[in-house]
Amino acid sequence: MKALSSNDIPEISSMKKPPPTIYAMGQDGLTKKRKVSIVGSRRPNVYTKSTVMQLAAALARRNAVVVSGAAMGVDALAHRGAGAARTIAVMPCGLHHRYPAVNASMIEEIERQGLALSQFDPDFKARPWSFVVRNELVVALGEVLVVAQADRDSGTMRSVAFAKAMGKEIFVLPHRLGESEGTNDLLAAKEAEAIYDIDAFAERFGEAAGENESEGEDAFIAFCKNSPTWEEAAKRFGERLFEAELEGIVALRDGRVILR
Repeated sequence: MKALSSNDIPEISSMKKPPPTIYAMGQDGLTKKRKVSIVGSRRPNVYTKSTVMQLAAALARRNAVVVSGAAMGVDALAHRGAGAARTIAVMPCGLHHRYPAVNASMIEEIERQGLALSQFDPDFKARPWSFVVRNELVVALGEVLVVAQADRDSGTMRSVAFAKAMGKEIFVLPHRLGESEGTNDLLAAKEAEAIYDIDAFAERFGEAAGENESEGEDAFIAFCKNSPTWEEAAKRFGERLFEAELEGIVALRDGRVILR
């Protein structure tokens, strides 16, 4: 574990009260790369799940780093889509803890291959207010903020307020009427721009690596692109396959695993 400062991560100077110390576990060189923050609902719909995975993977192929908060829902999808080696997880607790417990294995993988950050002392346990503080750091680290899905008056919209205060560009996924009303409100008020073309958006951050050159692409997602049989996927990835089915990331069709 390392202790970093604003000299190491100049982006934190955009926070209202920049923390004097950021604790880091993993590859702290990722803080020097171009970064995109992705946030959103803990209960994303199927469309959001699929699109966030595609977006994060497209950014990783361009050597950009995806920043999120390691929570359930959109956060976890963003980390997994980018792959552990191309993501930064910002924690609402100290780095001696892995929260939420359901994402502990993912967080451990990020600690080994990517980067976990916290502005809290290592033994600090998450409190209701620490999630809001965590969200400000997530927003500060990215060049832009992508809000994948959000209800009105949700915690995600608090991240939008941070982005506005910092002068960050805000992007959203386009949703149908009656869905993700928070992001639809941002579009109506011309406070955000919709992402209609994932590759065109990702190209803002660099050129794509070759098909097999992306170190950041999640191994599970790469494997499923070839539509393996259910038995092949279960043998290689086990519990991860069941999680992906529940999250709506993959589906089983004619005995084969298909990315949704």
